[in-house]
Amino acid sequence: MPALAPKSKTLLTIAVILLFAAFLAWTTLSAQKVTCNVCVAFNGQKNCASASHENQLEAIRSAQTTACGPVTRGMNETIACGNRPPVSQECRTK
Repeated sequence: MPALAPKSKTLLTIAVILLFAAFLAWTTLSAQKVTCNVCVAFNGQKNCASASHENQLEAIRSAQTTACGPVTRGMNETIACGNRPPVSQECRTK
């Protein structure tokens, strides 16, 4: 059986990498069934963020953590912000 030419090996390698990347993207996105937008108010500031997850509770928790980031300083404030109820939240399923 003849060996593949170097150009053919390169194309085959690129094709395998692209297929793997597409598989990873598909498995990641297909697992995220709920998207939530959450707004928090902390230290006189308000911030909103959205997140996706496979269930609503985790989507809300992730969005709240992301929304708290810019309005907090340090771990204590981050925890305090995360423990407060959100000002608003809206979720939708895919």
